Parts: sequence; C-alpha cells; structure tokens
Amino acid sequence: MNKSMFHELQGKDIYFKQLSTKDTKEVHSYASNEDVSRFIGWQLKQTINDTQAYIEEMLRREEADTHLYASIVHKESDIVIGTAMIFNFDHGAKHAEVGYVFHNDYWGKGYGTEAVTLMTNFSFDILNLRKLHARVISGNPGSVGVLEKNGFVMEGRLKDFYYIEGVYYDNLIFSKFFKK
Repeated sequence: MNKSMFHELQGKDIYFKQLSTKDTKEVHSYASNEDVSRFIGWQLKQTINDTQAYIEEMLRREEADTHLYASIVHKESDIVIGTAMIFNFDHGAKHAEVGYVFHNDYWGKGYGTEAVTLMTNFSFDILNLRKLHARVISGNPGSVGVLEKNGFVMEGRLKDFYYIEGVYYDNLIFSKFFKK
C-alpha cells in the first residue's frame, strides 16, 4: 500500500517518518494531554506503557494493510509533534478516511493544514483514491479549519453523536473528491 512512500512525505515545515516505539516519549507528550485527546477519538493515555501499547497496536494495523500511520516531525527541531493516519479504506469504491493529531504546543501554526495537504496529495496521486473523508467533533473548530483550508466540504452532520465530559457534540463529516 505504498507505506514507505507515506513515511517519506516532505512538506515545507514538517516531514513524515515511520511510526516507531522509539518515539513513545514524544508521542506520550500529546497522547496523555487532556486538551489534545478530548476531541480526537483516542482515549487519554495515562502511562507511557499505555502509549507504547497503542503505538504497537497502530503498527499491527499498518502491517495488516488496514491503516497507514506516520509520525509528523517538525523539521526545524526534529521533534515528533503529531501523528498522521489514513484508514477505513474501501478499495472497491476508492475512498478512505484521514486523521491527524498534534501536540497542542503546535496548534494554530499551519502544521495541520500542511499534513492534510501531504496526505491528500498522496491519497489522490499515489493511492489513486477518488474521495477522502474526515470526521470531526463539532467542538473542534481548529480541525474544521484545517479541512476547509484543504478544500474539504461538510457533507453531513450527525446530531448529538458524541458525549464528552457531560456535553453532546455533533459528528461533522467532511469530504474531498479527486478532480481531474
């Protein structure tokens, strides 16, 4: 599934590399952060061992060819600042879902937009997908902005889909089609 190419994507300020348990400490710095985990669909990782086990699970999924994962690295500091993923592949219909998570120290700096651009180009140009979609919790306007800057449009809304910390949130469904 072109894993090696996904792990080598390069942007202006970030690059992707293969997810590795060697980066557990850096991944734990955002996987254990309540502000980060609140709206991403990952359960908060309480211990470094929880984070390592989750990385190992992601690696198993990638080995089974059901998911693509990459660590997102800040070029200037060479620090892992997030995780990029392409998953929920439907090879017959030629579509998949994209996701991303970043350490909150790197929010609002354009890295999310750059990561989604890299994943979108890779998905359409290399994987030959026809459509990408993303699910976003309505309480996460930053993620909505990242998708909209990349030309994704909201296709649907599932009302009161998530219940987080005593509050209901909608599930916003965004998509982007390949244009020839």
